[in-house]
Amino acid sequence: MAAFQGISAFLETGASRNGYMSPKLKQAFDPEVFLAKVGEGRTIADYSKNQVVFSQGDPADAIFYIQKGKVKLTVVSNNGREAVVAILDAGDFLGEACLAGRLLCLATATAMSECSIVRLEKPATIRVLHEEPAFSELFLAYLLSRNIRIEEDLVDQLFNSSEKRLARVLLLLAHFGKEGKTEPVIAKISQETLAEMIGTTRSRVSFFMNKFRKLGLIEYNGELHIHSSLLNIVLHD
Repeated sequence: MAAFQGISAFLETGASRNGYMSPKLKQAFDPEVFLAKVGEGRTIADYSKNQVVFSQGDPADAIFYIQKGKVKLTVVSNNGREAVVAILDAGDFLGEACLAGRLLCLATATAMSECSIVRLEKPATIRVLHEEPAFSELFLAYLLSRNIRIEEDLVDQLFNSSEKRLARVLLLLAHFGKEGKTEPVIAKISQETLAEMIGTTRSRVSFFMNKFRKLGLIEYNGELHIHSSLLNIVLHD
């Protein structure tokens, strides 16, 4: 036991009896720990509901990681028309286009609830991507998943009815299929926002939401409950 304690002390201090200093063993890099702490080129800020994280046209000089909460991405056209292009959750990145050379933010990011968000400056992000394969793997997996989602959104917009698009958006917002949740609950979201997301009018969204409720596919009781049976609307030809 004494010998074991002596070895442990040596490994912890890096010192031997003759004074030789050996380098400490490098701990394995944990992306989740990295994204949970403040560090060089890395800050964490809390945002209240409806607070802007960054605005369309701002310098694109950092990426952001959502620790907690939901964030809405919106784009305003030259004629003033606004569209919701994405709703992001905890575990999602945003602003990553700066790494591909984009100089200005294409969209406005707004907190939909109380949020905690990590800001990673572009040089710090590039450095950790080069130096830490575990972070690169996490980030690449996110980008691929996001790209698949964008392609699915495009196909959905081109070929599906507004009713199917609404059903799909509700299932996505409720994280259908993740962690075995069959009757998820989603945070309150306005019908105007849903209409912007699927490219239709608020009145059409209201019509379909009432239809879904009468069919027992969703429930309203202060919160919006989405049942797995709503998938039948998406799959029905």
